[in-house]
Amino acid sequence: MRTRSENITSTYGRAASVVEELPVVNCRFSAGEPRLEKPGVPGNMSQMVAITSQLAATKIADATPKDKENKPEAVKNSTEMMTNGDVGGTSEQEQEFTDPFCNADNPQIITFQDVTSAAFKIKKGIEYTPCPKSHLSEMVDMDIYLKKEFLQFTGSFKERGARYALIMLSDEQKKKGVISASLGNHAQGLSYHGWKLGIPVTVVMPSKASLMKIQKCRNYRATVIVKGVDMGEAKKIALRMAHETGLTYINGYDHPHIMAGQGTIGLEIAEQVSDVDAVVIPVGGGGLIAGIATAIKNLSPQTKIIGVESEKCPSFTKALENKAPIYTPNQATLADGLAVPQVGYNAFATTVPLLDKMIVVKEEWIALAILRLVELEKCVVEGAGASGLAAILAGHLDEFKGKRVVLLVCGGNIDTTIFGRCLERGMAAEGRLQRFTVRVSDAPGGVSKLCNLLANLGVSIKDIMHERAFIRDVNSVEVKVICETRDWQHSQEMRKMLQETYQEVYFYEMPMAI
Repeated sequence: MRTRSENITSTYGRAASVVEELPVVNCRFSAGEPRLEKPGVPGNMSQMVAITSQLAATKIADATPKDKENKPEAVKNSTEMMTNGDVGGTSEQEQEFTDPFCNADNPQIITFQDVTSAAFKIKKGIEYTPCPKSHLSEMVDMDIYLKKEFLQFTGSFKERGARYALIMLSDEQKKKGVISASLGNHAQGLSYHGWKLGIPVTVVMPSKASLMKIQKCRNYRATVIVKGVDMGEAKKIALRMAHETGLTYINGYDHPHIMAGQGTIGLEIAEQVSDVDAVVIPVGGGGLIAGIATAIKNLSPQTKIIGVESEKCPSFTKALENKAPIYTPNQATLADGLAVPQVGYNAFATTVPLLDKMIVVKEEWIALAILRLVELEKCVVEGAGASGLAAILAGHLDEFKGKRVVLLVCGGNIDTTIFGRCLERGMAAEGRLQRFTVRVSDAPGGVSKLCNLLANLGVSIKDIMHERAFIRDVNSVEVKVICETRDWQHSQEMRKMLQETYQEVYFYEMPMAI
């Protein structure tokens, strides 16, 4: 792994000073700080041109990777070898297998022409998703519009880039097939469109990937290899297989064609909503925000581009602080689609001149945003898709009160068990799910009296447990209760009633969203 100084020098070379001068990089973008002010769009565009020139970025429409050496072994044999765990080779050899499209020494910056080309070529294979005004608008005092990318066939925006990358392959590459590593959404998009286009697809998915997503990829006729404890290991396996079999490796967020395909969302937003003040985009590896920012800033330079990350995986924020992509250890997060440990080099170079603000949100706000979208919009979305609304609920975008804001609801592939946990965490965050301990009489009817009191208030008991062994008063029993109320005002009524009725009542943590 490179050190910070080596990253800056080797990744950007002579252009490091250019990136250093960008206003967006000088801002730390930590949660709660004021929004970034920029000197003007023309300056931003000139910065982008400067970076393009300094980095010798190439136009991607005609870009193709160097021909890989064709190994005599069949793809099937290589797949079986990986499945059985025989990855072979030393760590030094594994480091040689790199993605030819993602070069740290020469990152590629996509252009508006790349995005429009992608839009023309994929329009017959993807959904033109709606972007209606949200019922949440009055609640947050903003004109909120939801770009519902979770309505794509596989439930995610990833289809756009996947289809464009497949279409742009040469005939020989299409015949041999492609390979990629993914936790789920990119794998599904690639598998589905590879199936529809007649291109063989192999996906390497880490062992922690959702069983539902693994099975969906198999349903789309892809060869699925479940290998590696995390994305890092899965990617190494996929790159090694690409090297040995001649398959084309397609990075799920940093491949230039992937970024251009995702940018078509920006073109649709510009058509569907006029005079947009800001577009809020979830950020993982950076490909989505890179593509959309490229489209939006060319069509509406005054529109602000806002990125949102979870506090559990702030890879882009760390990259901005470091002036270059840097490995950032991730923790388990509700927004698993954003859990990318290192931002892509191409995505970072493309996004930096166009970014106006980067926000980091807490997990509780993401859970509450998922709950709000279910209750008010009837939308079942994953954590990444709800992160834009989470930023608004947390108060990070109050400068846009009374203005027009588009939120990208990017995916709906949430595991059912995780979905249930998210709803409960969201209810706890706004005070609707309460937890308390109360000491009541151990005489007959003591616990019944407590239950009747809660029932008369309209409170629903979710769980109840009583404890006798660890209290000093043999005539009392300690009762622990988890209950559901209508709202925070209802919870306060319950608290007041309990404190007036019992001498010893203990309420746990205050709701975060109050």
